[in-house]
Amino acid sequence: MKTICLYFEIHQIIHLKRYRFFDIGTDHYYYDDYENERSISDIAERSYMPALNALLEMIKENDRYFKVAFSLSGVGIEQLEMHAPQVLEKLQQLNETGCVEFLAEPYSHGLSSLANEETFAADVKKQCEKIEEYFGKKPTVLRNSSLIYSDDIGAQVAAMGFSGMLTEGAKHVLGWKSPHYVYNCNMAPNLKLLLRDVELSDDISLRFNNSDWAGYPLFADTYINRIASLPQEEQIINIFMELSALGIAQPLSSNILEFIKALPGCAKEKDIVFATPTEICKMTKSVGNLDVPDTLSWVDEERDVSCWLGNAMQREAFQKLYSVADRVRIAADPRISQDWDYLQASNNFRFMTTKPSNVGLDRGIYSDPFDAFTNYMNILGDFINRVNSLYPEDIDNEELNSLLTVIRNQGDEIEMKNKEINRLQTKLEKMQAAEDKLKAKVDKAVKKPVARKPAAKKAETAEKPAGE
Repeated sequence: MKTICLYFEIHQIIHLKRYRFFDIGTDHYYYDDYENERSISDIAERSYMPALNALLEMIKENDRYFKVAFSLSGVGIEQLEMHAPQVLEKLQQLNETGCVEFLAEPYSHGLSSLANEETFAADVKKQCEKIEEYFGKKPTVLRNSSLIYSDDIGAQVAAMGFSGMLTEGAKHVLGWKSPHYVYNCNMAPNLKLLLRDVELSDDISLRFNNSDWAGYPLFADTYINRIASLPQEEQIINIFMELSALGIAQPLSSNILEFIKALPGCAKEKDIVFATPTEICKMTKSVGNLDVPDTLSWVDEERDVSCWLGNAMQREAFQKLYSVADRVRIAADPRISQDWDYLQASNNFRFMTTKPSNVGLDRGIYSDPFDAFTNYMNILGDFINRVNSLYPEDIDNEELNSLLTVIRNQGDEIEMKNKEINRLQTKLEKMQAAEDKLKAKVDKAVKKPVARKPAAKKAETAEKPAGE
């Protein structure tokens, strides 16, 4: 039976402010709060809330037949918490239906998987904890930032304990193979791979409202018929996109939500079902290894990482940022850690790209790639100075880690001893209370008057005086 896996990404760019060279060392706040609030509020109103309402309606109207998956970046959740909490409340309502799955991804929506294994693992773990906090379930399937994947990354993800991972069904990787099967990681056979159908996904997210497109206008029955007409053995159809495609990339005036809401009814008529990524990983066997020696993603025609690391500016910024990755993780300073999450976000490197793209790129405050590079490097210079100022620079990472480990171990030992002291103190108080209770009982018994027996009458048979 053909199965559709529908997945949406929710992530929000953290906008950096204009930061001059002379701000280094004097200004440690890097963000444009006004633009952050304006942009997330606008997206929530025009896209997230209408789209989530439509998806909730689809679940209720189709009696749990319709299912959908989401992944939320940690920094995106933080923005929603501050400026659009109604979106998180709506997601919690969707979660209560039992027809929604929330996936793991890097908290920062960054490129740590390309730079540092330990940082990548910490990034994912932090996001998983956030997802579990909101939705009560620990993710079992991972979706890396922009579907970035390679054999090595797959091995890392498998080592983290995930059962599946989403990535791109890129032609240069698949060759003659179809994306409509479940594959597995070449280096970790237990990790199943779900591949995005590029054409079916982009027909909705990129082309739906394009009147010059040969497939315009696209109707739900036509779309489902294309899926139904696929070869019988091709059972898994993965349709992945950003949630902002519904309302932003494709405006609500295009009737995009009406199209989405019509999909379940049309699918039922063709005996096509919906499932979440975890359900597919559990019920579907892999047809074989997928060899991905070079890194791929879902961005641009090349489907690689060149949009983030394709020129010298991007690579310099990337290398300088991750040069302090171990030190940031070891130090574990809350303010530094928050800035670290925001500065890792992949869009910071995307703004520096010099590649032509068929998808419009809004660089925000930046006039060109060099402007984006200069602003980011000014901020990064101040950030790295702050990282290095936490502890003497002449202490290398290994020595610093050793010292902090000793400090943490001493802290743990002190905490254990305090717990033992508290336990013994509680035990002593109980013993003292028992002793006081016993003493009171004894005192009470001593003070109570003892009942005396009546004196025995003298025997009347005693001898009487003589003469009586």
